[in-house]
Amino acid sequence: MQKLSIAVVGAGIGGLTAALALARQGHAVTLVERRTGFSEVGAGLQLSPNASRILIKLGLGPALRRVATEPERVMVRAIRSGKPIGEVAMGAFMRERFEAPYWVVHRADLQMILLDAVRSEPSIRLVMGRTVESIENNPSQASLTWISAGGAQETLTVDMIIGADGVWSKVRQQLGDRTQPTYRGHIAWRATFERSAAPAELAGEETGLWLGSQGHVVHYPIAGGRLINVAAIERNPTPVEGWAAPGRREDLLARYASSAPVLRDLLALPQEWLRWSLFDHPAERLAKGLIALLGDAAHPVLPFLAQGAAMAIEAAATLASLLRETPTDIPAVLSAYEKQRLGRATRVQKEARTNGRIYHAGSLVAFGRDRVMRYLGPEGMTKRYDWLYGFRAPD
Repeated sequence: MQKLSIAVVGAGIGGLTAALALARQGHAVTLVERRTGFSEVGAGLQLSPNASRILIKLGLGPALRRVATEPERVMVRAIRSGKPIGEVAMGAFMRERFEAPYWVVHRADLQMILLDAVRSEPSIRLVMGRTVESIENNPSQASLTWISAGGAQETLTVDMIIGADGVWSKVRQQLGDRTQPTYRGHIAWRATFERSAAPAELAGEETGLWLGSQGHVVHYPIAGGRLINVAAIERNPTPVEGWAAPGRREDLLARYASSAPVLRDLLALPQEWLRWSLFDHPAERLAKGLIALLGDAAHPVLPFLAQGAAMAIEAAATLASLLRETPTDIPAVLSAYEKQRLGRATRVQKEARTNGRIYHAGSLVAFGRDRVMRYLGPEGMTKRYDWLYGFRAPD
């Protein structure tokens, strides 16, 4: 098998997974990250079976089992009354149906597991504190030029480049897409707190989902069950800057003042909240020449389907698989990658937007939504996503 030199721009979940999967095939990978270090900032994320089976195949299962939790179900409730609306079967049912678990995990825990694995691979060079300034996509080789924090400039020539540099991707511009991501009118608040402090009825091995016309709340245990991650969505015409803008606890509680008492009690527990604005961008081009995109750089996904990290992990596994099969013609490989991923990415984006409308539906649509959930039952709700959770990267 031909060994390639590959640059991966961005050391988030998708970039780390791609670097690891490609290095395991013997390719020489340079992983370029603009940050100078990895911080603990972040909250929980969900690893549905389409993602967890890939991470397990990469040998990360034992480490993940130590820090992840596996909710038994999603319990859906009405925000105002607190009354149950329906359930989604998870736990054993999900594991048996898809032959992989549905895990929830702290983003920092997953990042450190991936980072440890990346650092153990001698064929991966991790370059921190470098900002990519320009990229050349030539017929036979690609190159990128970066600047260090100290101002030093360096150019690297490689066989291919993977852009995993997030929603505001510079690499995406090299594919001819210079349009900006679109703000979707919602801000997400996120926080974590000690699980032992949670109201008893919300402290179990389950994910809680509270639906209302002005927003919704989701919470679940992370960090091996020690913490609870909570995210609250608010409608807001004005976005906030950055991924970790501080939010006043009193402002969030005022927005959810009419919610069920037990939910108000839960939202009152975190003393510090961070906010980020929800953007997406149509999936149009995922590859061109010797450059490919994955994750938010390719197709930012609204969080209403909990597939942001999973889609990046899927894409990393797909790229690695295709390069293993026919590594000599990289443009053809990346064209095949785009064909395989584009339709699925578009569908996931569409389903996530639809879920947002359903979650925040007014009374008439909400009435129909609730009836459908009760009719389907917990297992029926899970089976609706066979197309999503059953994904397997080509062997």
